[in-house]
Amino acid sequence: MSTLVPNVILALLVMSAISLKSDREMEQWCIADEQTPDEELQVAMDWACGNGADCSKIQENQPCYYPNTVRDHASYAFNSYFQKLKHNGGSCYFKGAAFVSDLDPSYDSCQYEFIP
Repeated sequence: MSTLVPNVILALLVMSAISLKSDREMEQWCIADEQTPDEELQVAMDWACGNGADCSKIQENQPCYYPNTVRDHASYAFNSYFQKLKHNGGSCYFKGAAFVSDLDPSYDSCQYEFIP
């Protein structure tokens, strides 16, 4: 009986560590594909911003405005749309202009949202 309690505690610690790692492995962000031309990214970004993405942080004087490129702004918009709508049928496709990544694209003061 005296070894049962430490063994149970050890088992619980191992299980919680595995569970945390599994949750972490599930983190995904949606970003613009580097192969997609800016014109296509712009169209897809406009659609995302008009259909549920929060594009306020990619506006001038906001934390994700720089770098001021279509690709960077599209990545932020695509991810915002994907995070908000992924549990209700939203995807990260955007006619092939984006893909899912397990690397957090956040930088400096620009934090990309992740919703479990």
